[in-house]
Parts: sequence; C-alpha cells; structure tokens
Amino acid sequence: MKSKVKLPVVLLLILGLSCLVAAHEHEDEISEENLNKPIDTILYLHIGLQSLLWGIIFPAGMVLGIIRSRWHVPVQSVALLLTAAGYVLGHKHGGRRFPESLHGTAANILMLPLLAQAVLGIYLKLHINEKSIRPWAVVLHGIIGKIYPIIGWCQMLFGAIILGGYCNGGALGQCLAHYIMGSAFIAYGIILAILLLVGQHWLRRRGRSPEWWDSWVIFLWGIVNTFTEHHGGKWSHKDLQHTSLGILWWAGGALGIVLSRKKTRNVVPAMIIIITGWAMSSHAQAFVYSEKIHSLFGYTLMAAGVARLVEICFVAPGNSSENGEDSQISIGPFQHLPPFLLIAAGLLFMSATDEELHYVADSGLDHVTYVLIMFSLAFIIYALTNVLLGWYSSAPSKLKTDLELPGDEGSKYYHRVPDTASLFSGYTAGPRMLHDEEVYELAGPDNNNDEDPFDDDHHLQRQGRA
Repeated sequence: MKSKVKLPVVLLLILGLSCLVAAHEHEDEISEENLNKPIDTILYLHIGLQSLLWGIIFPAGMVLGIIRSRWHVPVQSVALLLTAAGYVLGHKHGGRRFPESLHGTAANILMLPLLAQAVLGIYLKLHINEKSIRPWAVVLHGIIGKIYPIIGWCQMLFGAIILGGYCNGGALGQCLAHYIMGSAFIAYGIILAILLLVGQHWLRRRGRSPEWWDSWVIFLWGIVNTFTEHHGGKWSHKDLQHTSLGILWWAGGALGIVLSRKKTRNVVPAMIIIITGWAMSSHAQAFVYSEKIHSLFGYTLMAAGVARLVEICFVAPGNSSENGEDSQISIGPFQHLPPFLLIAAGLLFMSATDEELHYVADSGLDHVTYVLIMFSLAFIIYALTNVLLGWYSSAPSKLKTDLELPGDEGSKYYHRVPDTASLFSGYTAGPRMLHDEEVYELAGPDNNNDEDPFDDDHHLQRQGRA
C-alpha cells in the first residue's frame, strides 16, 4: 500500500535544519544591565507559543493518537513545525539575556524525542516490516508520545525558573522540595481523575482498589522523605517536621496496603492527606506573607483529604441493585472535588518558595489575589484534563465490555463498565483499553477505512447499526 509521507518528511527536515541554524550558546558572564533588561516581544511569543504547544496541543495530539483519530497526524505535525519555530524564537530574542541554564540544555535534549517521534511516525506510515520491526516501533512511538506531557511540564517549569532568576545558590534545596512535591500533588490529582473517569475497567482487571495504588506510592515516598530531609549538622524544627512527615507516610502507607489487600477500599490515604495538610498549615515560615500562603495550601490539602474520605465512604457506588451488572457507573459532581483540590494544593505549594513570595510581595500583590490566580490555573488544568478524558472515553471501543474478574460480585467499587455515549453528554467510566498493537497506530486523514470518533456521520451510522 502506497503511503503519503510528504508532510512528515518536510516537517522532519525543517525541524532538523532549524535546530542547526538557530542554536547558539548562552553567555557564561552577563552584565547586570543585560540581566535586568525588559523582556522583548519575541521572547513573549516564545513563552506563549511553547506553553500552548506543550501544555495543550501535544497532550491533545497524544489522546488523538491513543483513540486512533485521523486528526492525530495533522495535529502532531503542525505541533512539530510550531515547536521548531518556538525554538528559533527562544534563541533569537533581544532584551533580557540569560546565563546557561537547565532550560536551555533541556531544550536541546528535547529535540531528540521530537526527531525520534517524527522518524517513527514516518516509518509506521510506510507499513513495512509488519511482523518484525513494526510492533516494537509501535510500542516505542506510544511510550515517547505518552511522556510528552511530563517533559513538557518540566521544561515549562525550568523556563519559569530561569525567567524569574530563582533557585540559585542556597535556594536550590527549597526549590526542589516545593516543585517536586507540588508537581507530585498535581500528578496525583490528574491520576485520580483518570481512574475516576476512564480507569475503572483497568482497576477491575488488576483486581485492586484505588487505595492500594495510593498506599504504595505514599509508602515508598515516605521512605525516601524520611532519609533525605536532614543534610547533616544540627537538626532544625523544619528537618524534624519534614522527617516526621516521611515517617507518617510510610507508616500510613503500610497500613493502607494491608487494608487494601482484599480489593477493599479504605480511608487511610485520605487521612494521610488530611494530617499532612494540617501539618503544613501550621508550618512556621520566615515572614507573614509566606505563612498565609502555606496556611491556605494546608487548608486546601485538608479539604482534598476530607472530600476523598466522604467520596469513599458515602459517594462511591454501593452494592445495591441499582448498581447491578448492566448499570452505568455515573460520576457525581462531588467526586470531582478530590482531584481538583489536589491540583490546586499542588499549585499553591509550587508557588510558595521564599524567592517567589518575596517577589510577589515586593510587587504589591496581596496574598488573596495571588491565591486566586493559583486557583484559576487549577481550574484551567482540570478543565483541560476533563476535555482530554472526555475525548478518550467517547471514542469507540474495540474491546468487549463484559470482562469479569473472579470474586468481584457484590463489590462496593467494581462493576461492569459500560460504553460511553458522546463527548459532552456526561461522563461515565469508560472501558477503553488498548493493546500494544493499537497504541499510536498512525492513520492519516486520507485513510477512509479509519473511523473518526469525532465525526457526526460516524456516530449516526453507529446508532443506526445498533
């Protein structure tokens, strides 16, 4: 079968050439004047374009690839082209100058997965070596595509750090603590949303409750935190508090694992979140502004834990006849609270380093406005998460939905997962699970054999056949 690969080839050449002609080294020694110059329009365009690409377009293209939409190839191809343009803008700006940084180094490294993804896409489009090389290429293409949101998040964070001039010298340790832990809370919230909206079939196949997975992560993270918070010398009150939090996590995580061993749900992870939030709300800080932000972070984390506890005990599907074999598992509005509040708490914690808060306080911004901005970002992130999961759950499934696991009858949590209806008609826990052979299978817009899940005529035809 002859394939049309002109567009990916052209994009690959443009991307490679642009990287070669645009690259230049950042200066090691920069004058104070150049460090404090205003940001010019070109750099603003670089920031806006790359944030749009890595924060929205690449994740959207990833989901389109997973559901085998015909729009996957065009979206990712345009994104690659615009990424090359953004790379050039980042090296050709005037105004403020920046020293050599992790952001600049990572930008060069990121060209490798982008080029690899383009090459794999072209290869898969050719449909050659179907039984030997192609299956491995499909898996690798899927893995690279799925790490795009992670590497994009890290690179945007590196860019914000270099733009603000943060995390130098003695501030590095605090930056690592806040950015890693804050990102972990955001990831925790997104993963909870995934399990809630589209992951229940996966949970049933694994035969584990959500809290079993939560507890293992908390347990392992607690072990790491216990032995990494004190760096020698005299123990400070912060060292003691952070280390005791690590002990709390591995001890509580161990209990959660034990209580989850028979596929039962438990409230231990929620309790750990509540206790952690209380501890952070009472955490002594260097100045009043920081104390207010940390208190609000702690209260938000406590609210997330309480919401999770209520959701597990009173809102999750019960074992009544209404939740029988053929019933749909509907998602109630209250169940969106835990993941959203975790995302909001993560953003608040990431924005609470001393350097950030001194800058905000010196700029005249009060803490209420600052917190409202963080919650606005949380709404945007959770809205995007729900849109992408809505696309995923509305795609036609090629797998049977009547998979049963032995011993899950009458369970409080595990039920048969139904098909979903449409993109914006409400969420149900969708059953879509892909085999490796299906992941990121590229089908261009000229392939008439592939059905587009977002095509209205396609949905009408499916309903007619039903």
